[in-house]
This record gives sequence, C-alpha cells and structure tokens, in this order.
Amino acid sequence: MAPSSKSNLFFIDFLRCIAAIAVVAIHVLGPWREQFGIVDENQWLAAVSYNGLLRWAVPVFFMISGALLITHQITAQSPFDCHHYIKRRVVKVLLPFVIWSLIYAMIGGMDTTGWHWEQTRTLLSQANNHPTWYHLWFFYSFIPMYFVIPLLAPVLRQMAEQRIKFLLYAWFALTLLHWLEVDTVLRQPLLLYSGYLVLGWYLINRNNRDDLPLWFWAGGAMLVFNLVGTWQLSHEHGRYAIFFMGYKSFNTAIIAAMVFVLAQAYADMIAGKLRQGISLVARYSFGIYLIHPLFLIPIRNIEAGYYTWFASNWLAIPLLTLIVVLLSLLSSMMLAKLPLLQKLVP
Repeated sequence: MAPSSKSNLFFIDFLRCIAAIAVVAIHVLGPWREQFGIVDENQWLAAVSYNGLLRWAVPVFFMISGALLITHQITAQSPFDCHHYIKRRVVKVLLPFVIWSLIYAMIGGMDTTGWHWEQTRTLLSQANNHPTWYHLWFFYSFIPMYFVIPLLAPVLRQMAEQRIKFLLYAWFALTLLHWLEVDTVLRQPLLLYSGYLVLGWYLINRNNRDDLPLWFWAGGAMLVFNLVGTWQLSHEHGRYAIFFMGYKSFNTAIIAAMVFVLAQAYADMIAGKLRQGISLVARYSFGIYLIHPLFLIPIRNIEAGYYTWFASNWLAIPLLTLIVVLLSLLSSMMLAKLPLLQKLVP
C-alpha cells in the first residue's frame, strides 16, 4: 500500500475543518435534544436532525490521527525513539488537556453568587474518571490512542492487504455488536476507537474512487436510519432516543468512512479564498475544540433566548455554530501568538 503524498493532503485540512464545525454544532444543539415533548416538536426535530447528520465528526478526528500518524510511523526512515515520540506527540496533547481541565474546573466552580472552591475541588477530585467540562471526555479516549499507534504501526507494516481487510471487517462486525448491545468482552472503547485509526490509515493509502458509490449509498442509508430511527424511537418511548447516536456504532463508522472517502476524492476541487479559509480553520481546529464551550456557556441556556433570535432552530443552530466557530478561531489565533499561552492551542 503506497502512502499518499503530502502535496495531496488538503482533504485532511478539509476534514479537520468540517469536523471541528460539526462538533461545535453538536454542542450548540445539545440542550434541545432532551426537550422532546417539552418544546415545539419542530424545534426539537431541528436539533436531533442536525445531531443525526453530524455524529461522524468525532470518529473522523480519530481517522485523521490514524491516517497521518500510523503512516508516519510506517514510512519513517529512522527507528522509533520512545522519548522523542512522547515529547513530540503525547505531551503535545496531554499538556493542553491538563491545563484546560484545570481552567474548566475553575469555571465549573462559578455560579451567580460567585466562585466556590468546593465545587471546583469536587470536579477535580472526579477528574480521574469524569471530565471537568463536557467536551473534555474526548481526551479520555483520544490520548490512549497515542500509545496504541506505535504498537499498531509495525504490525500493520507486516500485514498483507487482504489480512488488513479482514481485520477491518472484524472491527466493523464489532461495531455492529456494540450498536446492538450484544454482551461481549470485546466491546471496549480502546478496541472500538483503535479501529478508526486503522480505517483512516487504510483509506488514506489506497485509491477509493471505485468504491465511492458503495460508500455513498451505505453512508446515505445510515444517515436516513439516524434521522428516521431517532424520530420513531423517541415517539415510541416518549423521550429522546440515543440508539442511533453512538460514536462507536456500526452506522456511525460507515458514515465516517463515507465522509472520509468523499473528502479524499473531491476536496481538491476547492480553490481560492475558500481553500485558504478551510486550511486556516483546520490549523486551529484543536484550539477551536478546546475553547468553544466558553462561548456556549450563555448560549446553551435556552431560557436566555439566544436561539429565539433566529425564530427557528433550523436557522439558529447553524448560524450560532458559525458565530461560535469564528469567535473560537480568533481566540485560538490570539493565544497562539502569545509565547506563554501558545501551548494551550497546539
């Protein structure tokens, strides 16, 4: 399997950009998901529809990491250096996670009466298992992948393509078991998320154009299942149904693969200012992910009325998303220019 050339990796920037925007949108719409039967159904339907269309975002981030880092490990001319890898890769992600966990723990200690150390201390005492802010859960699954990659790379290097395909088929089967909640010891986050690493590496190092129709129809069918299934199950159970929304489920894996190969095939058609803008957002996508919840603190309070500025959630969610992305991008760019703070937004 021949690796893609660096000159042909704009689609990775495109994926980073749209995945970052999609994650922000998921968090913008978040408060509305549990409002089934409480608010006007059209407002709720807008939120869960956008949610169902965008669940591929987090898996795509895992796929990008696998695509780039496994490929780098396999093609590197020099032998693996443990200390260099930990300093260059692991610490680069671990340090911002720790610092932002402290920052959000401080923020979590605030309420309308001021700041309370007891609330912050509670968040910090639980941080070994629970993030101090909702979006930081990602790092509890993402950081372990940096320890998996150096172990996966030499194994994949020695495997024939047919065996790699078999490995991916087995992993897709595992995501199906997870989706159907089949009781098996293999339903572990480490295994399920590691599969995205392998899938991203496999797809970036092959020509997927012949398979585009298959991915398109399979991914499209899963998106329809997400939308129709969530509406149906929510009405049957009288509450918001999350069955179709898992990040580690078969339907989401298929959609994420579809998004990846479509971007790989067509992203290079984008040119000019739009291409430059996409690359800019991609460059600061990590910072956008870390910072954006700060701007959502007032917005996510439905009673504050920010959503009503746009009359309908069909408009409010995408427009508020773009506003928050822009504010987060500008904040990341400013932090990146300050020597003492630039490591917060690597």
